[in-house]
Amino acid sequence: MHSKVVEAGGSIFNRNKFVARLQQEPVIWDVIVVGGGATGLGVAVDAASRGYKTLLLEQADYAKGTSSRSTKLVHGGVRYLAQGDVSLVYEALHERGLLLQNAPHLVRVQPFVIPSYSLFNQGFYGIGLKIYDWMAGKYRFKKTELLGKKTVKNLLPNVAADNLKGGIVYYDGQFDDARLAINLAQTCAEQGGVLLNYFKVTGLTKDEKGKVAGVNARDLESGEEYQLQAKVVINATGVFVNDVLKMDTPAQDPLVRPSQGVHVVLDKSFLKSETALMIPKTPDGRVLFAVPWHGHVLVGTTDTPLNSSSLEPTALEDEIHFILDTAGQYMSRKPTRNDVLSVFAGLRPLAAPTKGTNSTKEISRSHKLIVADSGLITITGGKWTTYRKMAEDTMEKAITIGQLSAKPCATANLKIHGYAKPGTEANYLNVYGSDAQGIKELLNQRPELNKKLNTAFPNTQVEVVWAVQHEMARTVEDVLARRMRVLFLNAKVAIDMAPAVATIMANELGLSDAWKQNQVNNFVALANQYLLEPYALTSVETQSSSQVA
Repeated sequence: MHSKVVEAGGSIFNRNKFVARLQQEPVIWDVIVVGGGATGLGVAVDAASRGYKTLLLEQADYAKGTSSRSTKLVHGGVRYLAQGDVSLVYEALHERGLLLQNAPHLVRVQPFVIPSYSLFNQGFYGIGLKIYDWMAGKYRFKKTELLGKKTVKNLLPNVAADNLKGGIVYYDGQFDDARLAINLAQTCAEQGGVLLNYFKVTGLTKDEKGKVAGVNARDLESGEEYQLQAKVVINATGVFVNDVLKMDTPAQDPLVRPSQGVHVVLDKSFLKSETALMIPKTPDGRVLFAVPWHGHVLVGTTDTPLNSSSLEPTALEDEIHFILDTAGQYMSRKPTRNDVLSVFAGLRPLAAPTKGTNSTKEISRSHKLIVADSGLITITGGKWTTYRKMAEDTMEKAITIGQLSAKPCATANLKIHGYAKPGTEANYLNVYGSDAQGIKELLNQRPELNKKLNTAFPNTQVEVVWAVQHEMARTVEDVLARRMRVLFLNAKVAIDMAPAVATIMANELGLSDAWKQNQVNNFVALANQYLLEPYALTSVETQSSSQVA
């Protein structure tokens, strides 16, 4: 990690400035949030927007774990409706509507078609989705419709046609998960919060009564240790909540059980459509989606119970085979291993069952809020779509536990950083929302940055500088995985981009050639975990790619 960092041109979302605030005179924070994924960021936004002194600490990068590895859907959950979890679906549909309202630059209405190969299934799913529409109430996107065979073929040109009877079209939401996480972090900063990535909580501190009074933490970049005081500490670490719970009570039973979801990414030609394909029941009872996303097709997901968690889970061969084989049954052009551009795995933090089970279908998707005897608050379970409601519930509890002055939740109508209604013109910079104008202004100041990082993608060098200056990107992985999403879309192209990105970052941050080479080596090793066959930079590629601004 680096230790020398240049100040970033006045950005409010700046790691150096946040670290400096920790080094000033000791402060008792109202709220310390541990974890920088969807849940933790949501809690931090809620706390800061109510006016509480808020600090969030994340051991890696924002959304490094599960929160950047979703199916990119903002949805009520058709699957959960079929399971009879009506309250979860109702809540999620309401939150889906608020997300579209508050972050229209990242959330959009996505049509889904369920192809039907029997008239019974068409009627069965049609009725269920009409109920789904009704439950959404005023937040309904568009009306579900039954389709004939010809219309299904028009919407999904590559759908398997043999025995096709028709289908159903319904509407849910799609988003960019990691981009939303970054925007939530920026929103929190604008509300007065302090957020630090690469800042690991190493323990909890307690008062003489055994109540949690703060955390011990280490800045992973500088190695400096901190003891930070708080009125309330919130454990929002996703699949790692058990680790923090053990800091409080070493004998604590696990609260969550991870379930692995895998996605493969294919070229857009496999779908040939901006309409998504939804397969409501696969041979083993799972749901499978093929979704257009950033000019590619995202296919998944699996649901595999695991016994341990890691920051970089890897896809199992059985999971890859299941996705390709099942998708191939519904596509006229059947994908093979050679067609996979990237494969990634994420771990869902499912609230653990009270009795032994090996089926994730029996584990609740609803969130759980737990207060330990020490006052440590843990929030776990849930899903991206309901992050805001989870945060609201958590802060209502935190106000009581931390004896904070009561203030109402302000997030239902809080515009998320970057808020901008999408224009009619398609532009890859649209995911930046209102920040797109800032990127254009930076480019006017530094026109030499108007160079593509790779001919296969539209991204230019100016975005790397923007990510460093305004989005707290600290590593090549931060930029290519979560600021630009290239690693998730095409891992080979991401590897080819790595030397250029490292050079630009080193120039911006005043870092050495050794840091740059280490970053490239680390990223190439990481990116190969997203590929089914190993891929390496050649020395020529490394040299030519590093000749940048």
